[in-house]
Amino acid sequence: MRIVPREKFVDPGFEEFAYEDAPLSIGDGQTISQPFIVALMIEKADLEADDKVLEVGTGSGYASALVSRIARHVYSVERHERLALQARERFERLGYGNIDVRVGDGSKGWAKAAPFDAIIVSAGAPEVPTALKEQLDLGGRLIIPVGRNDEQRLKRITRTGATTFAEEDLGGVLFVPLIGEDAWTAAHPMYTATAPSSRTEETSSKLISAAAEEFSSVDDKSFAVLFDRFADSRIVLLGESTHGTAEFYETRAAISRHFIEHYGFNLIAVEADWPDAAAIDRWLNGQAPGDGQPFRRFPKWMWRNLEFSRFVGWMKKENERRKASHKDPVRFYGLDLYNMSGSIRSVLDYLETISPETAKIARERYGCLSPWQSNPATYGRAVLTEAYRSCEDAVLKQCTELLARSLDDAASGKDDFLNAVQSARLLAAAERYYRVMYYGGAQAWNLRDTYMADTVEHLLDFHGPAAKIIIWAHNSHIGDARYTDMATARDELSLGQLCRQRFDEITSLIGLGTHCGEVIAADDWDGRAEKKQMNPSLPQSCERLCHEAAKPRFLLDLRADEELHASLVEQRLQRFIGVIYRPKTERLSHYMSTSLSRQYDAFIWFDETHALSPLDAPQSSKGDPETFPFGF
Repeated sequence: MRIVPREKFVDPGFEEFAYEDAPLSIGDGQTISQPFIVALMIEKADLEADDKVLEVGTGSGYASALVSRIARHVYSVERHERLALQARERFERLGYGNIDVRVGDGSKGWAKAAPFDAIIVSAGAPEVPTALKEQLDLGGRLIIPVGRNDEQRLKRITRTGATTFAEEDLGGVLFVPLIGEDAWTAAHPMYTATAPSSRTEETSSKLISAAAEEFSSVDDKSFAVLFDRFADSRIVLLGESTHGTAEFYETRAAISRHFIEHYGFNLIAVEADWPDAAAIDRWLNGQAPGDGQPFRRFPKWMWRNLEFSRFVGWMKKENERRKASHKDPVRFYGLDLYNMSGSIRSVLDYLETISPETAKIARERYGCLSPWQSNPATYGRAVLTEAYRSCEDAVLKQCTELLARSLDDAASGKDDFLNAVQSARLLAAAERYYRVMYYGGAQAWNLRDTYMADTVEHLLDFHGPAAKIIIWAHNSHIGDARYTDMATARDELSLGQLCRQRFDEITSLIGLGTHCGEVIAADDWDGRAEKKQMNPSLPQSCERLCHEAAKPRFLLDLRADEELHASLVEQRLQRFIGVIYRPKTERLSHYMSTSLSRQYDAFIWFDETHALSPLDAPQSSKGDPETFPFGF
């Protein structure tokens, strides 16, 4: 894979995504498979230098090119003439002379060139085509995805005799359908599911319109009452389809205020660093926030914005009222694990207070992390060296020692102890997170969301059985990943999924979405925050269905109407804009396939939205500076 340039096999404009571990569109409803899957299939084919190999589904030609660097000769069959011609031109341009390409029905193989030592099929079939099995040489291996689009399994079929074959299951996968006489037809539901018919879309839009519960404004008292149906939950997750939309923050604030005032919710946890959130929590509870200003790292506009500052101001006043009436305060926590530097500082500050000698030992242990506190992503390079191999053991040892202390041993009170324990846990997870982040892939995401779920569970345990928590995070975190491409294509999980699995009936997942408008985002990580115009949502997306319902703002209860639920089970595109927004490559950069009615319990819709008001921008002068007297 080092010697075959993947960027030469993607469409112009997509070169920057060539080495991401994700499938990329190549037109005609086809994709170039993610590198991990390509490598897995080639590895399981057990190729040798003298092998003759058939690939079914040439696509861009990338997999055939890789195989040609290992095997003696490759025969490749492609159904789409345009793709076959493009692949042939690429092979000629790159000097790969041991590949033959033809246009044809891949389910029938290439009989004239048979038998093959290996056959690799880059599309999913309902069952293993007989022709492909028959074209295997004795001992030949066939690698093929088999099953419906949401139930595909990667199989290895080995020919053991004239009429006998051994079969192995290599795990779940998701491929485009194999169209052919011995596979799917173009009219088969698996094929058409990738592009719902206009009649299906029209029906779904009408069902959405009929079920939509409209509201005029999130500031209207009747708005928050719409969510009383979810108040029996102990965990309510409120999403957002962007990290820079004012309406999403205002909506979550309105629901949170209502649940705090009327239904006993007492914890707010957000997609933010624990130490930064702890500074806000201390200020909310009448304590000194500590040194430094929170939320100063990219993307600081996520929590340094006018909309969120107003909610924090409300929580401050609410806690003052609670204190006057001798009630427990509302607490505010961060779920994320980015801020290694702040976490180290929190642990050391706590230990200095109760045990300076322990703090000295901890400082020595954390020394191996110190060079990367300001840019911990570079830690991935350091772990390759001998000097830093003991770092994880040191962090884990520190974490274990802190957890071993009982709450009664905490001289500064249980809240300080909670901060120190959580910071130690954060460090233990963050060290691994930044290591795997250097290489990318699902492992870093899964570590992060598992850490978030563990933190939610830890907070509920710490605050007791009466505790109820509201979580603010992106839709990609709060939705159930099992019903999206996150799981089927990338083997990723999510916070919402884990909350459902751990807490089941007491969890509610509520997504938020929009069709068009403005958003605050950057072009690249650590880039400048800009007000950007969002493209209108794509046809055949969940957002387009909501837009065509022709109602500007509404709540969609995905549990209440069986017909609506069934209609929205079908896989459709859904938009996800994080801190980076790239309108020119939006389809590739910001959409994935989801089953809306399984992913969420409810969906809040705004047809057009507006950008956040960052506090660091000139317009922030219209805000309430007294809300954050310590520089927030």
